[in-house]
Amino acid sequence: MGNVRILDCTLRDGGYCNGWEFGVAGSRAIARSLVEAGVDIIECGFLTDRVRHHEGSTRFNTVEGVGSIIPADRGSRLFVAMANYGELDADALPECDGSSIGGIRVAFSKRDRFEALEMCREIKEKGYLVFIQAMVSLSYTDEEFLDLIRRVNEIGPYAFYIVDSFGVMKRRDMLRLFYLTDHNLAEGIPIGFHSHNNMQLAYSNAQTLVDMRPVRDLIIDSSIYGMGRGAGNLCTELFVDYLNDGYGGAYDLRPLLKVIDDVVGQFYYRRPWGYSLPNFLSASHSAHPNYAGWLADKDTLTIGSVNDIFDMMDEEHRLRFDKAYIEDLYDEYMSARGGESGGVEGIRELLKGKRALVICPGKSSDEESDLIADTVAQADTAAFSVNFFYPHATVDVVFASNMRRCERLPGDLRGSKLVVTSNIDAPGAYAVVDYSSLLNGEEPVRDNAALMLVRLLISLGVDEILLAGMDGYSPLPEENYSGDRVSKVVDRKQYEEINRGMSRVLGELVREADIRFLTTPRYVTVGEDD
Repeated sequence: MGNVRILDCTLRDGGYCNGWEFGVAGSRAIARSLVEAGVDIIECGFLTDRVRHHEGSTRFNTVEGVGSIIPADRGSRLFVAMANYGELDADALPECDGSSIGGIRVAFSKRDRFEALEMCREIKEKGYLVFIQAMVSLSYTDEEFLDLIRRVNEIGPYAFYIVDSFGVMKRRDMLRLFYLTDHNLAEGIPIGFHSHNNMQLAYSNAQTLVDMRPVRDLIIDSSIYGMGRGAGNLCTELFVDYLNDGYGGAYDLRPLLKVIDDVVGQFYYRRPWGYSLPNFLSASHSAHPNYAGWLADKDTLTIGSVNDIFDMMDEEHRLRFDKAYIEDLYDEYMSARGGESGGVEGIRELLKGKRALVICPGKSSDEESDLIADTVAQADTAAFSVNFFYPHATVDVVFASNMRRCERLPGDLRGSKLVVTSNIDAPGAYAVVDYSSLLNGEEPVRDNAALMLVRLLISLGVDEILLAGMDGYSPLPEENYSGDRVSKVVDRKQYEEINRGMSRVLGELVREADIRFLTTPRYVTVGEDD
């Protein structure tokens, strides 16, 4: 049996979960724990010309910069970094002198493979160990993959990788590519396997490779606590334990458990990774996992709707994330669903001679419920709740633009009328209003339900609008909603962008109507200068 080594990619692949902001202390703690655990190869992050490096980030501009997080006592561990093809000038690389990383992993898409191999050749000539990473390996035909291997043999890299970029490889897929590689890759070149866990197969596929006991050396990629994009990666601590148990491994699990407790677990708390239905759907449609993340972050779609949007994707766009493409696809889907507009005149009649009270599900809608109930009771006020049933007063209208939340409304609205946007199929709704006409130009809040309702009310001639429960978003998920509902965890920057977007749009709408807060907002203003 060949040697089996573990390559930990926490500081690189894990960076998709925290923007590569591990901090200096966190980066060094992770690297040190991996050395102490006996992990064979440690990936320190990205080597890239695309971004300016700053302290605490694991996206580096220079080889010397990478060396700043490598422990002085590295033992026999090999430290490497990854470079995406097109993001690093190989000519500008210094000669490898052993003071920093000893290897560079070059990742590339199929369409760039020929040029990327030339980059690999240049890097090897400078003395670095080269790992050749054929991203989305399943996108190659057998003939294309064999041709790639023949070209790889001419370079003679340190390792050649089978890469399951989308976490979609079944056992049969992985074995097919392994046999093609093992029978055609030049003798002495290890085979690497990098997998994602969208279908929960990373651990079983890695076990299968090791259990085959191939003569050739294997390098299995993993990350601490599975930290990585989308559903994450094979867990280093799990695979360490597996090799210790059945293959004579001498890895020390304790440093890994400690760094999970001290460092990695904190990142998980702020923005969890791991299995989810959107990530499963991206894998089952062989689509880039960023599409799953984008659709999930919208927080407006049912899982069935996410699946419908994946079904709409064309093959050309599946493999490479295109933000403009998914935005257009989302708008197309949302605008096309449900019935046509109708019943709007009934809402106009309801509003005649009245001001509107818009009740959102923020914490203040509970905390200031008496004030809200008193306002609802006034004869000159028409009350609307947004995507939820307000328990403290009977509103005139429940307005819903979010498919998921509309499905969770109680069957008995106790006299309130249901008004939905045209992306929702809700038989029996009092009115259906055109979804696309209510959108705004601020991307983070383009289809924010409260802003859509305010825009609708202005279009119906309302001059005065009171806002309740529109608090904006806190980085603490439990602080964002009334009742026992907890918001999904997103990073602080995303919440800040949402809050700024809401403030800007309200600043524009206040020019068309008298818009004021009834309850005390926490993170949103009517207009923001920046």
